[in-house]
Amino acid sequence: MTALATPAAPSTPRRVGSLAAAEARLLLRNRTAVVNSILLPLLLVAAIPMMGLDTDALGIDLLVTAAGVPLVFLTYYNLVTTYVARREDLVLQRMRTGELTDGQVLAATAVPTLLVTAGQITLVAIGVAVLGLFPAPVDVVLPLLAVALGAVLMVVLAAASSVFTRTPESAQITTLPVVVGATALSGLFFPVSALPEALATVARLLPLTPVVELVQLGLSGRTSEGELVGGADLWWAALGPLGTLLAWIAIAGFATARWFRWAPRR
Repeated sequence: MTALATPAAPSTPRRVGSLAAAEARLLLRNRTAVVNSILLPLLLVAAIPMMGLDTDALGIDLLVTAAGVPLVFLTYYNLVTTYVARREDLVLQRMRTGELTDGQVLAATAVPTLLVTAGQITLVAIGVAVLGLFPAPVDVVLPLLAVALGAVLMVVLAAASSVFTRTPESAQITTLPVVVGATALSGLFFPVSALPEALATVARLLPLTPVVELVQLGLSGRTSEGELVGGADLWWAALGPLGTLLAWIAIAGFATARWFRWAPRR
């Protein structure tokens, strides 16, 4: 008799995709979150013509805001609550016993939130283009690189923040340093150069600031000090923010690998 062939095990991308799809279904059940994710960016753009604002640099400001705000308020905050909720419900512990690695479990859990974040940024970009405010980027790579690295940072930072977050409700407190402190001093609401020199130095070392600086630099060629640069000088000016962003990813990644908890405290 011919031996039956052993069924091939699902590939890693399929296993990660299956877990991400399950997380997406959970997210879609929250209709409030879905509606807010779609309507809020559109309402922001639609309100511009009615506000009578000066549109000379408005397109750039909107795109910078669209890049920074969802990364913190959607990706980071939502993932802190998601990781904590999955941990307390023993879901992470069960998933860890499967064939996925620890990193793949965390990444798959983050996929739906990252897709919503990308969707929000895209909707704002489309709205800005429809209004005729979309600027010709000085360098298209820098904004895309900033958002991609910023997304990676917010995932590992959320995982690290979950270490000292006991319940999803307590995330409202434990995330304040990033959601309020780092965001307020990031350059989203006022230029970092407007701060006193010592405070500006600290602000440039916070996790969201390099993302804002790189998006602004790529779109307008303007540094955080207000100087206009181009060509090789553009990437030279980008080295500082890039280094800070990569350093934060390394620090948060190390903290996650070292202290992330897969099961509730007993």
